Amino acid sequence: MQSFRIARAAQLLGVSDDTVRRWIDQGLLPITDAVPAEIPGDALAARALALADEATDPGGTLSSARNRFVGIVTRVQIDGLMAQIDLQSGPHRVVSLMSAEAARELHLEVGSLATASVKATHVVVDVPKG
Repeated sequence: MQSFRIARAAQLLGVSDDTVRRWIDQGLLPITDAVPAEIPGDALAARALALADEATDPGGTLSSARNRFVGIVTRVQIDGLMAQIDLQSGPHRVVSLMSAEAARELHLEVGSLATASVKATHVVVDVPKG
């Protein structure tokens, strides 16, 4: 099974190295006997799911969409009839293109809390060579 060093685990979870070390000390993440210590991939995946459950939708709404990213609006660019909205959700940048009218009706501005829902028929998955 693949395992990850603390810095890489922190990057994948979108937290600091110190947070990962604190979770290890609290027993929330196990480590291997390797030197330097590593976190088993399955434990990292379980922690990622737990963190995702904690990031609830700010509106408290129910939806059929499963790919939902709660985050902070980092950019609003309105040009004519269209708008580009950038949302930072942990380590993920999500970009939405919508009508300028919709962006204005949602009162989107830098610093707003928002949820991006992604509905796609094709999802591409890449893995590192090795």
